[in-house]
Amino acid sequence: MKLRGLFTRQKRKLAALTAAATLALAACSPADSSSDSSDGTRLTFRVWDQEAAAAYRESFKEFRKKNPEIDVKVEVVSWNRYWDRLPLDISSGDMADVYWTNSSNFAQYADSGDIMDAGQAVGADHDEWQKPVVDLYTRKGKLWGVPQLWDSIGLYYNKSLVGAAGVDVRSLAWAPHGGQGDTLLSAARKLTVDAAGRHPGEAGFDASHTKVYGFNAQADMQAVYLPFLAEAGADYQSPSGQFAFASSAGEDAIGYLVDMISKHRVAPPAADTNTSADATRDLFVQGKLALYQSGPYNLKTIAESAKGVDWGLAPLVAGPKGRLSMVHGVAAVGNAKTKHKEATAKVLAWLGTRQGQLPLAEQGVSFPGVVSAQGAFVDYWKAKGVDVSAFVEAARGRTVRPPVGPKVNAGTNAYTPILLDVFSGARPVPEGLKQAQNAGNAGMK
Repeated sequence: MKLRGLFTRQKRKLAALTAAATLALAACSPADSSSDSSDGTRLTFRVWDQEAAAAYRESFKEFRKKNPEIDVKVEVVSWNRYWDRLPLDISSGDMADVYWTNSSNFAQYADSGDIMDAGQAVGADHDEWQKPVVDLYTRKGKLWGVPQLWDSIGLYYNKSLVGAAGVDVRSLAWAPHGGQGDTLLSAARKLTVDAAGRHPGEAGFDASHTKVYGFNAQADMQAVYLPFLAEAGADYQSPSGQFAFASSAGEDAIGYLVDMISKHRVAPPAADTNTSADATRDLFVQGKLALYQSGPYNLKTIAESAKGVDWGLAPLVAGPKGRLSMVHGVAAVGNAKTKHKEATAKVLAWLGTRQGQLPLAEQGVSFPGVVSAQGAFVDYWKAKGVDVSAFVEAARGRTVRPPVGPKVNAGTNAYTPILLDVFSGARPVPEGLKQAQNAGNAGMK
């Protein structure tokens, strides 16, 4: 399951921002089901993922045994509608009692008093939660969400292609302009091949008929360009929340990725990856991409779709500052305007327990926010012959923080079209990054 945030789905979100698209969704609202019935109190819990919803329904069966007076209905609102519908339902009083949020959206609702103080609702005596996710949802000294799911970034690789090229996937590193210490470019050249079997740099190489690409250099915030920025020593946001990626280090990171596409021809064209967030994943499962840097949100799709492809997982590519993965997480928040605050607090507390999150792990949905439940997710994939330890290691030690702030979505929406132009070569890297940064910061005003 993709913890979509505002990351690799940004293009899809921009296309979906129509003003009145969600007005017809008012029917069957949570306000109708969040009521006292003859069986007790009924609450609604809203998520955007069907697989997670199925796991939560199993979880709430156990919750009901312990709290027979509270019935929790799990509803799914699709990702494409979720964020348009959310402010409408909050303003109308129809929002679910408990609902999922991501790091780029919760702050505005915390600041406006629309979500409960989760730390106060749950209390200090709870199971250990994944610390980077706790940090994400801590604002102004308070915890606003109970960690539910998290993901980090690793490197999917095609074992057959990597083996034939003699590439060591565990020692891949990049350096600005392919300088000292760079091993990624040479590996990507060995792995990239055209229809005639020629590699980039060889006489006659035909980039228009590439059979296999080396690496997924693309405008994917979560998996690619934010880790590259951090590994170059660039700041994505300043301490005040302003975008700050238009720096010399930022130019090194983005310039390297753009060169992989247009100069070295070892990555798919930006014309393809700018318009389809899943283009590179599709190439990987078809055996047409050797190295695919991404997260556990693609595990199930790859496992089910990569027929005939022998693949594995390795640590993400290192940079000048080492390996730095983004760790993003989804949290459950309580509606501050619920009519059932005590019952909502009980649900939030349950969602923060090992037992409450085990179905998420045991069904392979995602890494759960409760640390003691994470072994079940590892075991799920181990039984399928997949070692997910690269993701676990990526979430330890130094990590990259996703975008945060009450208006960061507006800022990202403003700069993304310009950044896509940079990746396509329509704007030079230095000027394009400055223009993107200025547009993003203007969008947050």
